[in-house]
Amino acid sequence: MTFAGINYLAIPIATIAGFAFGAAYYMSLSKPWLAAIGKTKEQIVAEGGGTPVPFIVSIVALAVMAWVLAGGIAHLGPGQVTLRNGIISALFMWLGFVVTTMAVNNAFGQRKASLTIIDGIHWLGVLVIQGAIVGALGV
Repeated sequence: MTFAGINYLAIPIATIAGFAFGAAYYMSLSKPWLAAIGKTKEQIVAEGGGTPVPFIVSIVALAVMAWVLAGGIAHLGPGQVTLRNGIISALFMWLGFVVTTMAVNNAFGQRKASLTIIDGIHWLGVLVIQGAIVGALGV
């Protein structure tokens, strides 16, 4: 099913793929990430770490991200929704909007640079995966 060059089947696939990447990424970097936020695993659990709310927010945000990324890729024009253009668009959106916003927020929040690096690489991976899926399934 397509509309304006977007294959809407690509959106849930890109959402799930982005979530799966994030799960694997943060499971492998849990200790450095905890150090970057200045907390222990026990503190996270004690502060309500078992709640499903962050996971629900993540899924919804990833779906919106995939949809907006797909819209941006579709605006390249007819015949331009490709794997290559999906990845390139994702890289530009990450550089122009995601990592820049994170860097500013983390700088003003006086958070460690390692948090920006860890989270920034995560979002780069998510966007590249989503862009590749949207581009490959395009039309």
